[in-house]
Amino acid sequence: MKQSKKSKVSKFILIGYLAYIIFVLLYFYVFTDSNLPAKYKGTFVDPNTFMDHKEAKISTSYSTLKNVLYFISIPLDWIVLSLLLLSGIIGKLGESLKKLTRFHFIQVFLYFFFVSVLTYLITLPLDLYRFKLSTKYGLTVQSFNSWMKDEIIGFWVNFAIMYFVIYVVYLLIKKQPKKWWITTWLLSIPFTIFLTFIQPVIIDPLYNDFYPLKDKKLEEKIVSLAKEANIPAHRVYEVNMSAKTTTYNAYVTGIGKNARIVLWDTTLKGLTDEEILFIMAHEMSHYVNKDIYKAMFGTLVGSLVGLFIIDRLMKLTLSRNREYNSPDKMMVVLTLFLLFSGIVGFISEPISNAVSRHAEKKADLYAVKLTNDAEAGIIAFQKLSKNSLTQVDPPFLVKFFRYDHPTMLERMKYLEEAKK
Repeated sequence: MKQSKKSKVSKFILIGYLAYIIFVLLYFYVFTDSNLPAKYKGTFVDPNTFMDHKEAKISTSYSTLKNVLYFISIPLDWIVLSLLLLSGIIGKLGESLKKLTRFHFIQVFLYFFFVSVLTYLITLPLDLYRFKLSTKYGLTVQSFNSWMKDEIIGFWVNFAIMYFVIYVVYLLIKKQPKKWWITTWLLSIPFTIFLTFIQPVIIDPLYNDFYPLKDKKLEEKIVSLAKEANIPAHRVYEVNMSAKTTTYNAYVTGIGKNARIVLWDTTLKGLTDEEILFIMAHEMSHYVNKDIYKAMFGTLVGSLVGLFIIDRLMKLTLSRNREYNSPDKMMVVLTLFLLFSGIVGFISEPISNAVSRHAEKKADLYAVKLTNDAEAGIIAFQKLSKNSLTQVDPPFLVKFFRYDHPTMLERMKYLEEAKK
């Protein structure tokens, strides 16, 4: 591709991003109606029935702003990688690294470190604004130093994992240019299982302190509930999140002997025992239905399809740009891999979200059967909405691209139906 054409493409990308930002702003602030449909006004799903007017208004404004920031930030990495390719910087960097050292693992390390730091610094202002925003609205009580510590830990954890992936891809593309994607996928199977296994005991404790549930009376109730579901309740953990946030959460993590249910200490303080038991029953459903294993299987199937598409996109790009398609342009090839991985991953997100929403609905309904207390679930969801300033009925694009759970409106509606 000639330099003049590259310059035009670069301008087109920047103008396109500006147009995209305008579209996002128009979608959320002009075309989207944040009001509930009239038939739900004044009902138990209406925020104005469990929030005061000011809280309901703040919830809408905060959620809208948060979603705008999310959609604006999504293409930034792709734009940075595209501009690096078009400017020729990546090709020159690869040539310089070959002169600097003959060791491939060092070349790839320095290349990926450069790309990671650059993309991190470019997206940092938006991340910092999100932090300030959540602090302003009272959702975050974490100090800036503590937040930066988590950011740095997150950067290095992600860097270490992705560097390993990138280096393996680098070696496979060099040795198996036609079937690298198949071998990469086969190697990803044990790697994915290993990461899921060590997540609760190695990665998560880097950010927070985990310990067995302190409230022994509540623990007895959970143990009793777990016995009904034939689940080992000794894997219920509490995590100290009150030093960072005021929001509530609970989740299932890990596999095998490391599988556990985790409750934030904020959840324990903000919900009643009945509401917590409903949340616990929901999480127990994930054990019973083996949702973690199903999600892992879905991830592996999706990655196979994704790697195939990425391989085809890379080959198409390289065939149209002869200067990229040479043995000394491996850093360019890796940049294409990162670029297309991000795009394909984002495009596939709605599919995984839809599957997840189905599993989460089943978990909610399982919790109703196990506790026989749908009302506790409805009140818990009302409190969760109020506490996290979450929109009960978010815009379509938000649900489509962001929600791996049903909306609060949907969850409260089918719990109410389950009472009948």
